[in-house]
Amino acid sequence: MIFLALKTEDGRITGKISFYCRMLGISRQGFYKYLANKDRPWKYQDLADAMKEIVSEDECNDTYGRIRMYQALLLKQPEGVHIPSERTVYRVMDQIGLSHRPKRKPNGLTKADREAMKSDDLLKRDFRSDTPLEKCITDITEIPASDGKLYVSAIFDCFDLSVLGLAMGTNMKAELCIQTLENALTAYPALEGAVIHSDRGTQYTSESYRQTIREHHIHQSMNSAGGRCHDNAR
Repeated sequence: MIFLALKTEDGRITGKISFYCRMLGISRQGFYKYLANKDRPWKYQDLADAMKEIVSEDECNDTYGRIRMYQALLLKQPEGVHIPSERTVYRVMDQIGLSHRPKRKPNGLTKADREAMKSDDLLKRDFRSDTPLEKCITDITEIPASDGKLYVSAIFDCFDLSVLGLAMGTNMKAELCIQTLENALTAYPALEGAVIHSDRGTQYTSESYRQTIREHHIHQSMNSAGGRCHDNAR
């Protein structure tokens, strides 16, 4: 931290504080506030430890941005950890060196059809579940390849974040999401009757996808108005 530059090796401060603050581009008030709080335990230490644990769980997790990290925290609900706002999560990530520049476009990978009928938001950002195959989330990820792009569609169980269904293809049309759903139902027939939450992409509002949903008595849930595609991303 820049305030430490004002200290000598023995921890004392010599010279005019106002001069040093001006040279370093910081305020005196900020410096004195730092002195008053420097020995207090960091209030976000438990949160920082939880985020580091999430990153260490899988080598792919070190690419998590603030949105995926925030959703991972909501899904895992680490014991004894208060989960603050997404903005605070980003700030803490930045302080502990976990922040990344987003690789996906701000509006997400899937695109919404403004004319299509939207399903209700049944989860309302409550991604916790005490029962397997009760609440699920689904999304599409784009993977760059040497000869083009590969799209991976997955369905996750909110109970333990396990992958219930997976499908890959060279496009992200509705058929990819339908195949994902059918693969999940083949592996887990008890998925019938569950809630599957997604963004408002055209794949999920298509009649063919919704027909498959209805056939298996699955309850479709979508991000509320103004929600982003990443709201359901792990």
